Amino acid sequence: MTDNIPLQPVRHKKRHDNKRRDGCCPWSRCCGGGDFRPRTVWLGHPEKREQRYPRNVINNQKYNFFTFLPGVLFNQFKYFFNLYFLLLACSQFVNELRLGALYTYWVPLGFVLIITIVREAVEEMRCFLRDKEVNSQIYSKLSTRGTVKVKSSGIQVGDLIIVEKNQRVPADMIFLRTSERNGSCFLRTDQLDGETDWKLRLPVACTQRLPIAADLLQIRSFVYAEEPNIDIHNFIGTFTREDGDPPVNESLSIENTLWASTVIASGTVVGVVIYTGKELRSVMNTSNPRHKIGLFDLEVNCLTKILFGALVVVSLVMVALQHFAGRWYLQIFRFLLLFSNIVPISLRVNLDMGKMVFSWMIKKDSKIPGTVVRASTFPEQLGRISYLLTDKTGTLTQNEMVFRRLHLGTVAYGMDSMDEVQSHVFSAYTQPPQDLQASRAPGATKVRKTISSRVHEAVKAIALVHNVTPVYESNGVTDQAEAEMHYEDTCRVYQASSPDEVSLVQWTESVGLTLVGRDQSSMQMRTPSGQILNFTILQIFPFTYESKRMGIIVRDESTGEITFYMKGADVVMAGIVQYNDWLEEECGNMAREGLRVLVVAKKSLTEEQYQDFEARYVQAKLSVHDRSLKVATVIESLEMEMELLCLTGVEDQLQADVRPTLEILRNAGIKVWMLTGDKLETANCTAKNAHLVTRNQDIHVFRPVTTRSEAHLELNAFRRKHDCALVISGDSLEVCLKYYEYEFMELACQCPAVVCCRCAPTQKAQIVRLLQERTGKLTCAVGDGGNDVSMIQEADCGVGVEGKEGKQASLAADFSITQFKHLGRLLMVHGRNSYKRSAALSQFVIHRSLCISTMQAVFSSVFYFASVPLYQGFLIIGYSTIYTMFPVFSLVLDKDVKSEVAMLYPELYKDLLKGRPLSFKTFLIWVLISIYQGSIIMYGALLLFESEFVHIVAISFTSLILTELLMVALTVQTWHWLMIVAELLSLACYIASLVFLHEFIDVYFIATLSFVWKVTAITLVSCLPLYILKYLRRRFSPPSYSKLTS
Repeated sequence: MTDNIPLQPVRHKKRHDNKRRDGCCPWSRCCGGGDFRPRTVWLGHPEKREQRYPRNVINNQKYNFFTFLPGVLFNQFKYFFNLYFLLLACSQFVNELRLGALYTYWVPLGFVLIITIVREAVEEMRCFLRDKEVNSQIYSKLSTRGTVKVKSSGIQVGDLIIVEKNQRVPADMIFLRTSERNGSCFLRTDQLDGETDWKLRLPVACTQRLPIAADLLQIRSFVYAEEPNIDIHNFIGTFTREDGDPPVNESLSIENTLWASTVIASGTVVGVVIYTGKELRSVMNTSNPRHKIGLFDLEVNCLTKILFGALVVVSLVMVALQHFAGRWYLQIFRFLLLFSNIVPISLRVNLDMGKMVFSWMIKKDSKIPGTVVRASTFPEQLGRISYLLTDKTGTLTQNEMVFRRLHLGTVAYGMDSMDEVQSHVFSAYTQPPQDLQASRAPGATKVRKTISSRVHEAVKAIALVHNVTPVYESNGVTDQAEAEMHYEDTCRVYQASSPDEVSLVQWTESVGLTLVGRDQSSMQMRTPSGQILNFTILQIFPFTYESKRMGIIVRDESTGEITFYMKGADVVMAGIVQYNDWLEEECGNMAREGLRVLVVAKKSLTEEQYQDFEARYVQAKLSVHDRSLKVATVIESLEMEMELLCLTGVEDQLQADVRPTLEILRNAGIKVWMLTGDKLETANCTAKNAHLVTRNQDIHVFRPVTTRSEAHLELNAFRRKHDCALVISGDSLEVCLKYYEYEFMELACQCPAVVCCRCAPTQKAQIVRLLQERTGKLTCAVGDGGNDVSMIQEADCGVGVEGKEGKQASLAADFSITQFKHLGRLLMVHGRNSYKRSAALSQFVIHRSLCISTMQAVFSSVFYFASVPLYQGFLIIGYSTIYTMFPVFSLVLDKDVKSEVAMLYPELYKDLLKGRPLSFKTFLIWVLISIYQGSIIMYGALLLFESEFVHIVAISFTSLILTELLMVALTVQTWHWLMIVAELLSLACYIASLVFLHEFIDVYFIATLSFVWKVTAITLVSCLPLYILKYLRRRFSPPSYSKLTS
């Protein structure tokens, strides 16, 4: 078949995997750097360490005290642009090459460097203060002196740290004790791995049994931990207590760990620190921040190289026309200095100051409150984004689940009909059966009773099949013990490993059946009438990523009935429940609405059936070989012909205005990729719900692949699809990138949308890097969690969303926003304006310098190619500063359309992706304009002057200033009052300064009518044709934005 094109395996370049990370300073060995090794950690005795460990500090700074100045200067002078001006200024110390006063070269260069150093110092100081805030968080430490307070940065390996509920874990620890009665705790890990499910963690059994926490210091015990590594889902270690009789040895796994950047969700815990600083799992999953350089800056750098080439050519031509007479090599250098204005030093200053203004405008925009610009060096990058890579949890969604739909096959209940469900549940527990029968007509009884009982069965199943634990907390009025005894509603909170489960239990409470108590072996429910129902938990089969379902076997204590309840994804439950004709269709309908669908089923068991199952289940769990397979086989023997009760639809609420924002981005030509650590089904639902995938687009779910041949087949299957969104898991992605990197990226880049689920933090950064390498386009990464930091720092523009889960992402980002919806305005309005204004400003500054250089070239060629400057001293400095600086810089206030129009027509943004505002074509046009105007002014002045050379200077310089002011007026598209002020102020400054310029200009001559008409004539000839051309272009070939403004 033609579709089965053989795929070529890629030859990999050697990648740097950042296995060795930078520590808290450049000399990482002084902080306990070096190779990672396993360790033995004595509880409460950090002094017994066998090696040096890094300090527990967070450091996001680019420089330290010693490297700041050398680092900033190196980053400035590694660019050709700045190095050229440094060499130019240094050349003035050589007498043979000196053309004027030293200040004419050193003052502009010094000004540029001071602005850069001050800006970098301010950003470094902000970064230092942010890091200090995190490193100064206070924690409690168990010591021989009792409980003492310690800063996060003062925590060492071996310390026993107490972490309260809702507090961030400050370092990687082994879980030793918890205040929870059930002897476990829940952990929120979405800042680490992006998963919304809470994780259950278990303390070391030996230490949990100790009477009080202080006893941890009285026992002789240690933890053996593997060497630090990048894997956040696995851990190997042992706990040993030497003074026990006999000595105690316990194996440690991921269930006993508390990784840094996670948050304790229940109780107060005590842990022993095993890793700190750069050895933390969260830090090892964060790639080093790279020094980002804007694409616009690189383009400007390229143009300055072209200008430098022109400078060399002009200098050589001048010397060649002198027939290389005398010391011609010195003449070349003098001409290089004479025409040095061709490469304008003011370009760098203007662009840097422009970027500061753009950053200030973003911060002050009332429509995107709370937006912070942390990297003010490239706001114009926001105007050229081709790929947006976004996190899901907390960025697109609020991570708040809401129950939306209950479907029984023949009838469905939405949010507006929940009162019917409530009445059915109420009648099931309050009205005696005989009353129900007597009060109804014979024909209607059976149907109504069936619906009522089915609703009751469904609600009861949902209220039982879960892993949720109700916890009671004191609320200021009722204390914890009293609340627990009376099942006080106001004091109860639900804890679970998944927000989905909590939303289901909260919904059953809202319709009348409330979960009020739970421990390892029993559950208590309260009916609408206040009666307490007791259920014994006989077996529980937890949800796993592979099985996609969970089950529970309970015994109703009032009736003795044993029931097996199960809920799971429709793909697995379809083969478990009895035959029906509605499940597949309704699941599809609910999924299209963006709901997470769960299928709920039950099976009644006799005592004999359960006893037989339990015997086989216990036997399977005791087997040594193929234990998991045997256990699964025994459970599957129950999972047959189950009675289908209902479907539930839960929605992960989206952030405000996510759908319209994604639509704006799509219309602007930006492709959106969603990279999440969450499950495939969840990611799929969110993609549909957020309209990341439009209704008329198909979704290709990439099958799990583990080998090269499987990847080959699946890629060929995907190749046949057209205009199809791709959903792929992190594991399959890794296999594809290993063998078929080029082919996979080529296909993925053609997709309208891509969803990558179960992505590790470093994988997110790898995807960003591959997109940059393969497409050469600009990328923007958006995230809110610690697990998004790598991706944010790798992207050309990193945007952090300040979420409920902390500021880690927003602190590491280039731009920080408070809501995802602000991204639309940030790109469409500020990004677009910043790029267009930067392009206009840079080209105008180049035009200003080329004009005066053209005049110098004409002047030298007329006067026998002499290397004599046309303008000297203050004239040459004043030209690019007080006489023209304000009008030219006022272009940063210019805009072609109003912000409302830019938001309404995002298609305007698409034009910028081609880079037309600053291209070789526009550059060439401005060069030709400069040569035309410079030649007209100079030849006009030479033609019209009468007797003295001073008159040439007066006529040409005045015409030059007026031409520049008129050209600014010609370039402006929307006038701002500050622009008018700048024009008038510059003109006033020039007229006022003429009094002091008698050394260069004849003051009496400029007061004559002859001077006025000559300057007017030259200025008109240089500017009028351009005004006519602009009018004709607007009349016969108007740009797209002008159609919207007219």
